[in-house]
Amino acid sequence: MAEQQLTHIDETGDVRMVDVSQKADTERVAVAEGFIAMRPETLELITSGTAAKGDVLACARVAGVMAAKKTSELIPMCHPLNITKAKVSCEPVHEGQREDGLVGIHVVTTCGVTGKTGIEMEALTAASVACLTVYDMCKAVDRGMEIMDVRLLKKDGGKTGLWERSQGRE
Repeated sequence: MAEQQLTHIDETGDVRMVDVSQKADTERVAVAEGFIAMRPETLELITSGTAAKGDVLACARVAGVMAAKKTSELIPMCHPLNITKAKVSCEPVHEGQREDGLVGIHVVTTCGVTGKTGIEMEALTAASVACLTVYDMCKAVDRGMEIMDVRLLKKDGGKTGLWERSQGRE
């Protein structure tokens, strides 16, 4: 296996934004997920539409899309991208649906771009911010909510091609 190097560190150890000017434009897609665990009563407020701040899931979906578009403003070495696709889905997870017994909202994000660099950070940022938005909208009734399992599920395109998460860690 070839020696792997961190691309945002130069030969002297300084951080840098990677020069992608010589790379070809390719279609790239990334899928990420996150989960926000909560009390069953909090999930009921969300799914019944009776949360005090309004439609929690609609707001989380919009926040996720907005976050994907702003990723380069949040992550210092990210390139600004002309995103071609950003989708956020937020699905309630009820008692008995997860092996660990947790209830909450499962967020899945899909982002796409035709460009010189990947879109993984945008998908991960979208998932994170969607979960944070659920927290913000419901914190008055459940400060113990927990955001977890934010991770990349799939990326495709560019020089490295397809990568998919298999069972367990890689």
